[in-house]
Amino acid sequence: MTAPGRAPGHLRLGVNIDHVATIRNARGGDHPCPIRAAHAAAAAGADGITAHLREDRRHMTDADIARLVREIALPLNLEMAATHEMLAIALANRPHAACIVPERRAERTTEGGLDAAGQFNTLKPLVERLGEAGIRVSLFVAPEVRQIEAAARLGAPVIELHTGPYAHSDGSVDELCRLREAAALAAGLGLEVHAGHGLGFANVGAVAAIPELAELNIGHFLIGEAVFTGLAAAIREMRARMDAGRAGLAA
Repeated sequence: MTAPGRAPGHLRLGVNIDHVATIRNARGGDHPCPIRAAHAAAAAGADGITAHLREDRRHMTDADIARLVREIALPLNLEMAATHEMLAIALANRPHAACIVPERRAERTTEGGLDAAGQFNTLKPLVERLGEAGIRVSLFVAPEVRQIEAAARLGAPVIELHTGPYAHSDGSVDELCRLREAAALAAGLGLEVHAGHGLGFANVGAVAAIPELAELNIGHFLIGEAVFTGLAAAIREMRARMDAGRAGLAA
C-alpha cells in the first residue's frame, strides 16, 4: 500500500476518519463530511484511509464506503467484522484492503484483538473469499504468539498489532517489548506487519522505531487534535513524529 514516491523503508500512515462521521451523526445531516476529511488527509500526506463500517452504523455508513472507493485516490482499508453482511459489502465495493476486527455492539471502541486461533474455522472462508476478490486481508490481533501463528495459518498476508495496551500503559517497557517481539515473529512468518489503536504524539515514536512495521493506522487522536490545530496540521505533526521514530533505527 505504498504511496507513489515513497521510499521502500517509509513507514506508512493510514488515517482513520471514523470519528468525523461520529460528529456528523451526532446531529444528522451531512456536516462534517468524512469524504472531505479523507481528501484533506491525502493532501496532508496520509498514505491511506481507514474506515470501520460497524454493524450498528454508529459512524461510517454504507454510502460513505461506496463514496470513498469511488472518490479517493489513496488505498482504502475497510475495517469489518467477520460476518456475512460485511463480507458482502466488501465484495461489492472492492476496497484495497479489509482488516477483520472483533466487534461487540456495547463497546465504545475496539477493546481487544481478534481471536484468530479460536475462530479459525469461521475466519478461513472469509479470508479466502476476500483474497480471491483481490482484497488484501489483514487481521487485527493482540501481540500474542498463538494469534500471530493462527493468522499466518489462515493465509492472511497482513496482521495489525493491537497497540492499545501499550498506549494506555504510559509507555510500559514490557508492553513495548511485547510489540517488538510480536512484530519480529510475524515478519519471520512472512506477514506484513501493521499496528494501531490508541497512538498519539507522545507514544508513536517508540512504536514507529519497530523495524518490522510497515504501517500505522491512527484515527481518534488525530480527529481530536484537529479540533485545536486543524486536521492537516495534526497529520503533519504525526507524520513528523513517526519519521523521527523511524530515523532512530539508523542512528
